[in-house]
Formats: sequence, structure tokens, C-alpha cells
Amino acid sequence: MFRDTNLGCKHAVSGAIDWFFLNEEQGIILEDDCLPHPDFFLLCVELLEHYANDENVSVITGNNFQNGRKRGDASYYFSKYNHCWGWATWRRAWALYEGTIPFWCEWSQSGDWIEKTPDPVERRYWARIFDRVQAGEIDSWAYPWTASVWHKGGLTATPNVNLVSNIGFGPDSTHTASVDSPLAAMATAPLGELVHPDAVAQDIAADRYVFNHTFGGKAQRFPWSVPRRAAGFLYRRLKRSRT
Repeated sequence: MFRDTNLGCKHAVSGAIDWFFLNEEQGIILEDDCLPHPDFFLLCVELLEHYANDENVSVITGNNFQNGRKRGDASYYFSKYNHCWGWATWRRAWALYEGTIPFWCEWSQSGDWIEKTPDPVERRYWARIFDRVQAGEIDSWAYPWTASVWHKGGLTATPNVNLVSNIGFGPDSTHTASVDSPLAAMATAPLGELVHPDAVAQDIAADRYVFNHTFGGKAQRFPWSVPRRAAGFLYRRLKRSRT
């Protein structure tokens, strides 16, 4: 599909994926400037077939942000985080996508939301993002996709090695400007012989690590949050003193 006009990140990408799944039952989606290891395709082909009818599994990602930590005894584990620099899914899963997350107001007050985000720091982080998504303040398809998958209880098969490297970090990038980011141009590695886990179940420790080290959760916790909050307070005081 080729666009005649720039529709923005949210509508261009989600619309293209809509079109894709009108024509295909399953498939692989690669963000631009993302370089996959050949084993990424082998993983996707195998797991697209293996979990084709398992509605507990919504996504297969090629991204691993565990910094060398292996989770479980298999080639991959299950996460609630559906990293999307290189991923695969099914028509049945993409049907969950609701770009305006109309379910958010009610769901955010539910026990299910608290159960899926038991860490209050993480819950506050994502609630702020989903509030902005629903208010139309963020031009992103990925955040609504995350909310939609979580809302329906879907999990993401995540390899125990990184299989996709984002080589597009730099000043000309839309979202990944810092070339010094630890996520920039991450190394990839071979997956080896594919071993399936015994059960489809979220690895809570792995997800806690991702939130703390990839989404900045550690910096939002005491005592690491104190310098950041103090700087914000001083900035606001200084700004008011100049008005």
C-alpha cells in the first residue's frame, strides 16, 4: 500500500495493518529502520502456526530488552509488553485494536485494570498515557494497541535473545532521536533450537524489569525520583518568579 498523503503515525500505520489483515490471516510487521536477525522470521513462522488458535497469545515480538537475562527454560517467554519494532500477529488478534480506546474510562476503574498493573508506579505511568490517548493528544497507534491487547488479556511471545535491532536512532528520527540510547542499534543473536515453554503464562519478573529499565520505572521510584521531582519544583518556582 502506498499513500498519496501523510496521514500521521496513528492512522497511517493502523490503517495499513487493517488493510493487511483484510487480505491475510496472519503476518509479520517490521517498523522502518529495524533490522531483523534471520531467526526472527523462523520464530514468527513457527509461532504463528503454533498459537494460531490460542486467544491467550496476541503478539509475537522480536524484541528483547532483558539485557542478557534469560527467562524460563524455553526459547521464549510470555510478556504483557507487545514491543513493536518487529512483530507478528493474526487477524483474530488485530481485530482487538480500538484506536480511541473507548473502553478506557470504565476499565481504568475496574479490578481487572488493577490486577494487570499491580505496581502503582507502573499503573500511574500507563494511566497518564492512556488518558492522553483517549483525549487525542498522542499521534500513536502503538499505545492504543497496547491498551487493546491488555484489555482483552492477550500476551506476547518474547524471544530470550534480541532478534530485531532498531538502527534508526538519530536527530532525523520521529521518535528515537538519541543515538546514545541503550536501545539504539542493539545487537541481535541467533535463537538456536526452538524450545516451547510448558505453559502460556506471564513472566511477571521479566515485565517488572522491562518497566523499570526500558520505560523508566526505576527513575520514578523513591529515592531515584527525588532529584527529578526537586528539579521540576525548582523549574516551576523559577518560571513563576519571572512572570
